Amino acid sequence: MRNILGHVGRRMREEMAEDLKPIFRTETTGQARELAQAFIEKWQAKAPKAVACLEEGLEDALAVMALPGKYRRRLKSTNMQEQLIQELRRRERVIRIFPNEASALRLFAAMLAETHESWLGRKYLDMDEFYEWLEAKRQRQGVVIAMK
Repeated sequence: MRNILGHVGRRMREEMAEDLKPIFRTETTGQARELAQAFIEKWQAKAPKAVACLEEGLEDALAVMALPGKYRRRLKSTNMQEQLIQELRRRERVIRIFPNEASALRLFAAMLAETHESWLGRKYLDMDEFYEWLEAKRQRQGVVIAMK
């Protein structure tokens, strides 16, 4: 959504954001596409770059809707990755100049290993329910694949 809003002036952002939110909060991809089409018709003349951005990324953004609702909230956002990258950049700014590429690589690898260890202790998603959902979906489609 930020990418789309970045293509319009500040005065239009609030109204456009209110029109965008329902697209990404619907329960089905069909509803989302209908709302996106209404958005495109409303904003095409006023903000063609924002509309082009929406059209270009809509299918990628809606891919998460194929998952059960329980998983959408966590997987539709890249906040965890963005926070990790921000922390890497913060540490990089403290050092400012690395003596060589290998020293930068060592620092980032150590930070990522530390983050990985801290994430191991947390359960981000309970995948058992997802595997049950996936198995039921595959059985409906007649596809049998071993999981886990």
